[in-house]
Amino acid sequence: MARLTKAQREWRPGMPKKRRSTKVMFASTVLLLEAFVMFFATLAVFGLRRGEMSPVLILSVGIGLSLVMVAACAFLSRPWGIGLGWTLQAVLILAGFIEPAMFLVGAMFALAWWYGIRTGIRLDHEGAQREREQAEWEAAHPDQAGPGPAHPDQDP
Repeated sequence: MARLTKAQREWRPGMPKKRRSTKVMFASTVLLLEAFVMFFATLAVFGLRRGEMSPVLILSVGIGLSLVMVAACAFLSRPWGIGLGWTLQAVLILAGFIEPAMFLVGAMFALAWWYGIRTGIRLDHEGAQREREQAEWEAAHPDQAGPGPAHPDQDP
């Protein structure tokens, strides 16, 4: 049987579910995609330039950067996590000095990163506003609040 997490062990019926940050989900998606791109770029550089550079150096730096991008996903909810993500965007763009195609790929991922962060922040603010308005409505209408369909046209 799988081991329960702390949140699963402490859960009780009726407890509200903590909202996940859309910004963090978008940023994690971009970083994971970048990790795959960095891995495959490492293989491309290994195949194209192993006579110019040490194969051990190519593979260790490339795979190391891929792992750092995956690990950075764990820190995105911390105040400095987004800054780490921006640093990794710069590293991906600077990889263009090793393989020129990475200038374009890195710039496109930096644009996706910016858009994901910007849109995630906006969606998180909208979700928080909806939660506040729902709490106010439930406080003003205690007899009507409770479980039921979220929309009148939906079945319970």
